[in-house]
Amino acid sequence: MYSNVLSAAISGVEGVAVLVEADVSNGLPMFSMVGFLSSRVREAQERVWTALRNTGLSFPPKRITVNLSPADIRKEGTRFDLPIAAALLGAFGYLDKEKLQGVCMAGELGLNGEVKGIRGVLSIIDTAEKNGCSLCIIPKKNLPEAVGGGKIKILGIGSLKEFLEHAREDEWGAPEIPDHKWEPDQTEYQEDFSEILGQEAAKKAAVIAAAGFHNILFIGTKGAGKTMIAFRLPTIFPDLDWEDCMKVSRIYSVAGLLDGRGALSRKRPFRCPHHTITPKALAGGGAYPIPGEITLAHKGILFLDELPEFSRSSLEILRQPLEQRKIYISRVHGNYEFPADFLLAAAMNPCPCGYYPDRNRCSCTQHQIAAYLGKISGPLLDRFDICTEMREVPGEMLKRQAKGKNSEEIRREISRVHEIQKERYKGTEIYFNGRLSGKDTEKYCMTEKDAKRLLQKAYEKLGLSVRGYHKVMKTARTIADLENSELIMESHISEAICYRSLDKKYWK
Repeated sequence: MYSNVLSAAISGVEGVAVLVEADVSNGLPMFSMVGFLSSRVREAQERVWTALRNTGLSFPPKRITVNLSPADIRKEGTRFDLPIAAALLGAFGYLDKEKLQGVCMAGELGLNGEVKGIRGVLSIIDTAEKNGCSLCIIPKKNLPEAVGGGKIKILGIGSLKEFLEHAREDEWGAPEIPDHKWEPDQTEYQEDFSEILGQEAAKKAAVIAAAGFHNILFIGTKGAGKTMIAFRLPTIFPDLDWEDCMKVSRIYSVAGLLDGRGALSRKRPFRCPHHTITPKALAGGGAYPIPGEITLAHKGILFLDELPEFSRSSLEILRQPLEQRKIYISRVHGNYEFPADFLLAAAMNPCPCGYYPDRNRCSCTQHQIAAYLGKISGPLLDRFDICTEMREVPGEMLKRQAKGKNSEEIRREISRVHEIQKERYKGTEIYFNGRLSGKDTEKYCMTEKDAKRLLQKAYEKLGLSVRGYHKVMKTARTIADLENSELIMESHISEAICYRSLDKKYWK
């Protein structure tokens, strides 16, 4: 007898439909599994058979063959335990084979028949919806994640016994489509922008970066507040919309970081890896790649503190995703694609001791300074839209310094600018000024004559690359939006040039 049921494999962060087939026939008793399987999937044979027996089911000695199709896709993980068990139950006649049609399922089995939680539930639900399924059966532990699922019915089960009980009922016990009601985010930040005293230029640069999704580099003496500002960047970003929140939640689901908590907060991700991180952990890797820090920062912020302390190989990995908004990983058994649309924020000292250019305190030689700054390659440096310098705030200034705008006030201002960009780029795949291509920059960044003339002079005098030229225009576009100006003025270009010329001071 033959039976089949739909499941899904995970490739990158996307689900791939997998048909689990089971055939039971007369012959020498044996249990074989085929279909380009990893060792963990092959182990399902023992888990499934023992779980079925401990559920109180008995089976006659037969020749059993299980196939996971298509056979050219590598199957990895423990999510196929439940569909294998279901296909076997259908083949042995314990449940109606017809009831398995139009159903997608996934789950790991314990030896006692318990259905355990798995990774990537949101991707599995999405795959079920795309393949015309009317029901998706998942572990009960993962049920909170399904709030952000698709538009199909979801059934959460805790054991094989519970699965069989539902299978005997009409329409599987009439499970419902999860409620997708969007509730206000109650998450509160512990930090606030108003806590930053002084550093007005750096704060303005941070606002511009958040408003246009521009990559930003903070450089300055130690203790100037570079990390402090960077950690407050998330507090001035508007919340994610439903679509982006689900994209981010799907990534975290595949990475196993939701842990049955349901969809992520609407707050943008903020990832701050230590400088000892390996290239694989940053980009995502392993024999069967899972999302790394770059992908976990999707639609959010990736902050690299003490930038020169990162290994050269780790830093150079950033170049491709910063341009393509995706990261590609190749393995012998397949190629993987991960989303990587993030804002890169970085902070660094100008020298090993952290006091340059103050020669009264800086003890570094010119060679040491050059070697330290040389850890940041020119192509990587060129991918920063904004570079801002920070110095220590004098103690006297701290005493008389009045607090500036708080995060909520700044966030409202940035929300207004985001709406301007949303309206400007309606009908395109562009969302922020920082994501304009070279061609789009010429189309959307309209400048007055004097501004155009100043930009041309800066291009020649500063020796900007074509990428640098366009980044100045994109930054100026955001500055103009903050000032409610449709046309880019000379003052906007001048300010944008300042953010691109600072790197010439240190990288001569």
